[in-house]
Amino acid sequence: MTRTWKALAALLAGLALILLTAAPAAAHTGKLKLTVAGDGADGVTVQALYADGHRPEKSVLLTLTGTGPDGQRIGPVQLAPAPEGQGFYSSGPLLSPGRWRVTVAAPAPNKSQASAEVQARPAQSPAPAAPAAATAPAADARATAGAGSARWWPMALSVLVLAALAVALPMLLTRRRSDG
Repeated sequence: MTRTWKALAALLAGLALILLTAAPAAAHTGKLKLTVAGDGADGVTVQALYADGHRPEKSVLLTLTGTGPDGQRIGPVQLAPAPEGQGFYSSGPLLSPGRWRVTVAAPAPNKSQASAEVQARPAQSPAPAAPAAATAPAADARATAGAGSARWWPMALSVLVLAALAVALPMLLTRRRSDG
């Protein structure tokens, strides 16, 4: 009888593990940590993260205001999601050359604000593109696949534990009955 209870407890622990690994993804609300920086030319970039380090899965409304050289003012300007991925935003070409004090704000429910000093420079023409190495895309694909799959390993481990218990529990119950 003790084995049956142990097996049942292990099954419930596995189920709890699955449910608890899914809960943090749904629990992301509240303040965002905003990191504001210049883009190296005449724009601003922002990285938005939750307190636990996760990026927002949906776009967040971010607005930028700023004061530049000679009292120039910009904003409010809504920032667009950047091609770098989730949680990254950019203003595009917006600032005239000089030192700017910019502030980025997010409204409720992610009410947050961050400021930074940014040195805007005139945009320069890009250098001619060098031929890409043949192995670069494969390395990028491996890095991208590794980053995306890192979130799923707790779920995969939970499924394996439950599958093992699903096989072991009937065997234990059958063995117990044949012993008696």
